[in-house]
Amino acid sequence: MTTENWGSRDRGNGSGYGAEDFAPGSARPGLLLVDDNEHHCWALTRAFERRGYTVKAAHSVAAACQLLDEWQPEYAVVDLRMPGPTGLTLIPRLKAACSKVRIVMLTGYASIATAVEAIKLGAIQYLVKPVDARSVEAAFHDVEGDATLPTSDDLFSVGRLEWEYIHRVLTEQGGNVSATARALNMHRKTLQRKLSKHPVAR
Repeated sequence: MTTENWGSRDRGNGSGYGAEDFAPGSARPGLLLVDDNEHHCWALTRAFERRGYTVKAAHSVAAACQLLDEWQPEYAVVDLRMPGPTGLTLIPRLKAACSKVRIVMLTGYASIATAVEAIKLGAIQYLVKPVDARSVEAAFHDVEGDATLPTSDDLFSVGRLEWEYIHRVLTEQGGNVSATARALNMHRKTLQRKLSKHPVAR
């Protein structure tokens, strides 16, 4: 997605919460972006700054923790998979810095296990990439569950069940690929190959 796309999509069709929604003279809300994709961070930073936020970006969990030593953001967008510790490990640190922080977790590959774990740890929403500023900001404010959401009787395929199981074990091992391979009794390279693939369709 080009920078122009990001800029054009972050404005209103009435569904977003732009800079104009903040009272004149009020403090700009702080937003922490954590993603190892620097272009993605840059594009979201520009879009959210136009919407009235003070934005700081980090490209790893360690860099984000350094920012949190002296700053308490009201909002955070955290990528799940990055070099080093996963985004899940940052959620408790964010909650410790600001108990009311609203956290949206991003991932390129959605799995049930990581979605559940993110919510248990304190994230309010879990979005699958690609996303834009409008959809992320809507997620910050969409904190109510929908009891009318239709259920599905579709069964997962064997391949999808394997993919979900691998990601559940990966989550249990804190994102550590070597520990996950040992837990699964699987060669590390085989596991890395499976993790690099897109999730199997239902």
